[in-house]
Amino acid sequence: MIQLWLRRIVLLVLAWSLVACAAQQATPAPSTITATDALGRIVELPAPPERIVIGGRANFMLTDALYLFPDAPDRVLALTRATQQAAAFAQLLDPAAPDKVRFVSDSPAEEIAAAQPDLVLLKSYMRDAVGTTLEQLGISVLYLDLETPEHYERDLATLGQALDNPARAAELWGYYRAILDRVAQGTAGLDETQKPRVLLIQYTDSGDGIAFRVPPVTWIQTTLVTLAGGQPVWGEAAQGGGWATVNLEQIAAWNPDQIYVINYTGPASEVVANLRADPQWAALPAAQAGQLYPFPGDFFSWDQPDTRWGLGLLWLAQHIQPERFADVDMQAEVYRFFGDLYGLERAVIDAEIWPLIQR
Repeated sequence: MIQLWLRRIVLLVLAWSLVACAAQQATPAPSTITATDALGRIVELPAPPERIVIGGRANFMLTDALYLFPDAPDRVLALTRATQQAAAFAQLLDPAAPDKVRFVSDSPAEEIAAAQPDLVLLKSYMRDAVGTTLEQLGISVLYLDLETPEHYERDLATLGQALDNPARAAELWGYYRAILDRVAQGTAGLDETQKPRVLLIQYTDSGDGIAFRVPPVTWIQTTLVTLAGGQPVWGEAAQGGGWATVNLEQIAAWNPDQIYVINYTGPASEVVANLRADPQWAALPAAQAGQLYPFPGDFFSWDQPDTRWGLGLLWLAQHIQPERFADVDMQAEVYRFFGDLYGLERAVIDAEIWPLIQR
């Protein structure tokens, strides 16, 4: 009798062993995640990152792009201090942001590595300054450009790869692609005589006084004007690698049909109001024709290669070619951007976003 029970126990153990082995064979081993970054590097991750650090300069563009992915805020370990109310917008998307580690834009690699991230996001031009050392310390680094519409298509796909969410990346690029297609259709068939001469300038007020600057011809600000059906007038003055200072005499010589003013440190509307009250500026034909505009923004200006560039393009198209874009409803576009892309409720948009746009 005892021998019979022993045989049954042995058979049961063998049966359970076979079931366990079969289950192990049926469950695939976790596969490595690979993402190709802006420098063409293939970055391998054992799993979707759970401790992400966003570092270096121009980091708010990285944060805003990453936070387009719904689960990204929970994966971010540390942010880097930035300008243009970056902290306020990050907190709107990530209530835990104030409690997260904060680096400065020039924090050394060793300081970042001490936080033990499993992925660091940097702009591509930050590789020499900090990225290479992080790589040597064994930290996975993903470099993004996020400077042009073409970069956005590629870099959103890279983030989708790293977060194991390519479907969301495709959805996000679909939003931008639809805007580009809409603007291309609206400007189709324009000849040069139908394109107003446009000046886009950045206002700055530093310790050295007030200055106006124009962007390089290769930057997104120039691209947006061209896509929206305008002729940028500042090409010859902006062949370098950064904003070029111009004076009122040069602006008057260009004699643009329209002038758009950017302000990264405060409301552009206040700057434009002061310019309209200035006799020299008021004498410009564009000002006399009511064609001197503040470039809109909320926490960030819409002209730059932040996630808001699609809003900036639509707004510009509506002003540069008003007859062709009369059907653009910017209020609806704002709700769509912050609602569909960032998941913000309409009440939050009304309370936190609209007052900044309308100031």
